[in-house]
Amino acid sequence: GPKESVYDAVAKMCEMRVGALLVTEGDTLRGIISERDYARKVILQGRASKETRVEEIMTSQVVCVDPQASLAECMQVVTRHSIRHLPVVDQGRVAGVLSTGDLVRVLLEQQAETIQSLHSFIGSDYPT
Repeated sequence: GPKESVYDAVAKMCEMRVGALLVTEGDTLRGIISERDYARKVILQGRASKETRVEEIMTSQVVCVDPQASLAECMQVVTRHSIRHLPVVDQGRVAGVLSTGDLVRVLLEQQAETIQSLHSFIGSDYPT
């Protein structure tokens, strides 16, 4: 939540082995906090993480996509906005979060399938 300490947020990121957390109040997305926010807005400014609230350093203008967004659209959004975590919001409710790693993994899987399909096509007998 936005009122939580940055220390607690960083501890949660560590526990969950993630680089960012969505900041919510109830079902409402209020922002996102990342390791990058912590480094730039707490550590480098000499702030105390136990006294600083998440709402003080979170990104409140969160870039999101809806569940119907294609892989290409998601890749364009993360590239255009230089972000690493992309929340998926369905009718105002958070449905999940895509990381750039998730997107790249799916892209590579699709490319491998295309390559395999082409190899199969090229290697098959030509119909007469």
